[in-house]
Amino acid sequence: MASLRFPFLFSQPQKTPSSVTSNAPSNFFSSVAVAVAAGGSAGAIIAITQSSKNPFLESAKNFLLSNFSPNKNHASPLWGCVSLADNSAPVTEPRTGMSFPSILKDTQRLLGIGLRKKAVFGLKNIDVYAYGVYADDADVKKYLAEKHAEHSVSEIQQKEELRNHLMENDIRTTVRLQIVYGRLSIKSVRSAFEESVGSRLRKIGGYDNKELLQRFTSQFKDDIKLPRGSIIELSRDHDYVLHTRIDGKEMGSIQSKLLCRSILDLYIGDESFDHKANEDVESNLASLLHK
Repeated sequence: MASLRFPFLFSQPQKTPSSVTSNAPSNFFSSVAVAVAAGGSAGAIIAITQSSKNPFLESAKNFLLSNFSPNKNHASPLWGCVSLADNSAPVTEPRTGMSFPSILKDTQRLLGIGLRKKAVFGLKNIDVYAYGVYADDADVKKYLAEKHAEHSVSEIQQKEELRNHLMENDIRTTVRLQIVYGRLSIKSVRSAFEESVGSRLRKIGGYDNKELLQRFTSQFKDDIKLPRGSIIELSRDHDYVLHTRIDGKEMGSIQSKLLCRSILDLYIGDESFDHKANEDVESNLASLLHK
């Protein structure tokens, strides 16, 4: 089964001038790091445990016992990745540091992560929010397996129709938005959806559906605050019911296949905000169908 992987490097602290008294703990931590990198974490823990009760050594011992114990299964301290087979490990969007659960609502699996950017005065792009696309395991297999059963994983990954089938069929899906830009107002969100969802309603439905658009955007009320880290969830339930939640609170629900299709088109359509997310969705849908 293919994996959804987002490798990232942890930033390293800057070096500062050290006095003679600070060199000892610094050199000690360097030695421990070398030992751990060489696969000698157990030996490093033993060495620290047998050392004197120096506060620096105590901190190092506690760190190693917490993170490199033989009884724990940890990823590398420098590189992180997650497989869709792992139901507990979150996935980090590497450009923003936003973390997404790999499983949502017990049955919806993370398929891809993207980033919504916005140009300011045509000069600078800001990161507005990161987003994750989820789909229900059982629904994906129920609606898509028969259509693609005769194809191999590699063949399916080359078919953009896989995303189209996900958008068209009555599959429970969620797009989870996590706010990155700390000064984002609810008015800006409402205005952006009026433009982007409105254009999709016209493209897919063939006409301006102002009443449907207004029903959707009116859920984003003026008194809502969106600090960095706020979560907006746009979830399609069975019978094409779209639920809007902000930080866990339901804002409303609308039954409309056209609206559900238009929302998903923003994030996994041919003109989506982040084409890398499209590729990941295709790859991981193919993997789910052959699981």
